[in-house]
Formats: sequence, structure tokens, C-alpha cells
Amino acid sequence: MGAVSEDCLCTPNMDMLASESLLCSNALSTYPLCSPHRGALLTGKHPLSLGLWTNCKVGLPEHVLLESGETTITDILHRNGYENAYIGKYHLDASEMNYCEAPESGARNWDAYTPAGERRHNVDFWYSYGAYDRHLSPHYWHDSQKMITVDRWSVEHETDVLLSFLENRDKERPFCAILSWNPPHPPYDQVPGYLLNLYPDSSVFPRKNVPESLQESPDFRKKWREYMAAVTGLDVQLGRIVGYLKEKGLFDDTVLVLSADHGDMLGSHGIYGKNTWYEESIRIPLIVHDRDIPCGEYSGPIVSEDQLPTLLELLGVESPPCIEGKSHLSAILGKDGHPRNYSTHMMIPGMPELVAPFRKKGLDNKAFGWRAIRKGRFKLVVDNGNAPDAIQRKLLYDLKADPYEENPITDSSIEAELLLLLRSELERLDDNFLLEGRP
Repeated sequence: MGAVSEDCLCTPNMDMLASESLLCSNALSTYPLCSPHRGALLTGKHPLSLGLWTNCKVGLPEHVLLESGETTITDILHRNGYENAYIGKYHLDASEMNYCEAPESGARNWDAYTPAGERRHNVDFWYSYGAYDRHLSPHYWHDSQKMITVDRWSVEHETDVLLSFLENRDKERPFCAILSWNPPHPPYDQVPGYLLNLYPDSSVFPRKNVPESLQESPDFRKKWREYMAAVTGLDVQLGRIVGYLKEKGLFDDTVLVLSADHGDMLGSHGIYGKNTWYEESIRIPLIVHDRDIPCGEYSGPIVSEDQLPTLLELLGVESPPCIEGKSHLSAILGKDGHPRNYSTHMMIPGMPELVAPFRKKGLDNKAFGWRAIRKGRFKLVVDNGNAPDAIQRKLLYDLKADPYEENPITDSSIEAELLLLLRSELERLDDNFLLEGRP
């Protein structure tokens, strides 16, 4: 977003919203991957506590999904009289192809139709899909297995659906509407031409830690241009939503939150995508607008599972005991310090071809990938690699002196402190990642 002056993008509506709201500058994805973050966001629980150790997808040795018995924000608000809507990408239901080779709904690969009932977690208006990345020709399901196909950019269409819901909702009830845009998500080139025209190639300003050889690549510059165009497209649609709320006199009575499930490396360190420990991957935008909280910046480390209890307290709704995250509202209001002074992050690549070798050797497949802990200016990464015989390595970064994480440091006392804290967190989660006896 232009408001944080890190990447050179045109986002006037996001910037205006940030100026009228609380900008959380240290918001972080506990697990920078779609399904795990989404599960944590909706339930206030850690992804491992939910069994979301990877994306909901086809081909895994066990089904990965958000179980119907979990308690979500829509379940909680339903009990408090709210009308709930969910629009756009869900990606928390198991792939239908795990159960049937040719589902009646037409869902293929990772996609899924979520039928009415307990798996929708008390959502009254459902217009969604599982995981599908054809942004210019999206599809959805409403209240039957009949697939709804659309010939329009998904971001524009889903905003239309949201505004229609807001116009036609039960005006006597409070509402909770979740709009889950998919872009900016690969394939990057599926973005309308009128948005691409806003970014001629000469306007591309790569990040400081993108290798020079990559910066000179036409493919790299093309991806950057497409990504920026998509973000500006989101900004346009956000403007429509804010405009509607103001026109209808709802803006000051509505808690409006803008965030994301993870970042995108976009060439930093020569890497694309998410799934990694670098700040470009784990840091996420988080803007919260509400008349009862001050405008400005909040620097507390808000992780994925902290967002729900913070929002519930802001709404005056009691959090159920199953929630593991911490509310930051008192700290936001300046009444006390941050409820946590550290954040943990994780990634367990869930490709079937990586899982099988671990199980063959009698190792828990979740004991690979990486974990990280971030406290103050320091971040410790422990990387077990993606093979049973990989050598574990530890990387310590000073984020103040080295914000682009190009030069790991050596400091045994800081490393020992963070490792002890990380071990405590993993024990709490029954995560055997730091198994003794690993190579």
C-alpha cells in the first residue's frame, strides 16, 4: 500500500482508509499459506490446533479441512444475533476430489463446494468456492451444487455481490460480511487491461533485495507490473465499499478491516510466492476502522489468531474459551502494554511427495519445513529442510540493522533465548519439530 511507502503502488483508497483508521504496522501471518492462516483468522486458534498443517488440497495422506465442530467468528456472531455473509475464496473445505473423482458440483483439483449446513458455520448468505485461480472467469456456488460461472474479473464481481448483500440484508439485525478476494494471487497475468495500462513498464520499481540479474528479466518486470495492477484493482473496489457505507450512513457504525493471509516475495531474495520466513512473506497489511479506536499506528505484533479476539472485544462480544489468540484492544487504546512481545511463524510444506519419505522413515511428516520466532528486533529461523536426512540450520536476523534479511548474524545469547521461547511454544502446540536426534 502507498500508505506504508515500501512498494511503489497507486492505492489512494487504501491510503485514505489508513489515514482515517488504525494501521497495524506489525501484523503477521502465523503461517504464510492460504488455508492455515484463514483457519486461524476465523477461529482464533493456531493452525496446528486446527489440524491445518498445510493447504486444503487433493492427494494428501489425510484430509485437511476446517472441521465443522470448530467455532468460527460467524458461529459466535450468529449466537449474538448477527446476519452473516461469506463471499469469495474459502479454501477451508477438503477437496471434493478426495472423495469422488468427478464431483457433481464440477469442482476439480483443490476446489470444493461447501454444502449448506454445519460446514458453513452459520453463514446465512453463502457465495463462495474453495480454491480456483481463473480470476477473469471465476465460478461460485450459492445454495446448490449448480456452479455459477461469471465472465468478469473476480474482484469486481465479488464486490458487486457484497454490495447487493448489504443493500438487501435484514436491516433490523447487525451484520458480519467477509469478502475474500483472491488476487493478487498467481497467475498474475489474469488482471484487466485497464489496470495494466496504469503501470507502463518504466514505472516498475523493484525492491532493494531483488537480485540485479532478476531485475533485468522481462518476465520479472511483467510479473511486478501485473501484481501492482491487481493491487490497484483491489483499491478501486475498496473505494466502492467505503463509498457505499458512507452514502448509507453506515461507515461510522461499521468495523471495517482490510488484511491479507500472507505476502508475496515477488523476486526478493530471488524468490516468488509465500511459504518462506522472510518479512515479505509473513508481514501482512492490517487496517482497522472503527469510531471507538484512535487513528494512527499500532506496532504490537498481531498474529493471525489474535485478530478474532481483538475484533470480538471491539464488538463487545465475549470470546469463547477455545480461542487461543490474544486481544490487543487494551494496548491499542493505550491502557496497557502489548499482550505478547513475540510472534511465532511456521511453514510445513504439504506436498505428498515430501510427506511420504518422512513417514517411510517413521518420522512425523510435520517435523520438516521451518519454524521461526520473532521478538523485538530479532528473528530466529530453524529450518529442517524438506528431506528426512536434511541438516538442520539456524538463522538469526537483526531486523533493525538488516531489514531486508540479507546478512544473518551470530549471537549465542540471543539465539539461546529465542530458541528456548520457540521450544516452549512448540511444546504448547504438541509440535515435535525440534525433535532430539534430528540430523
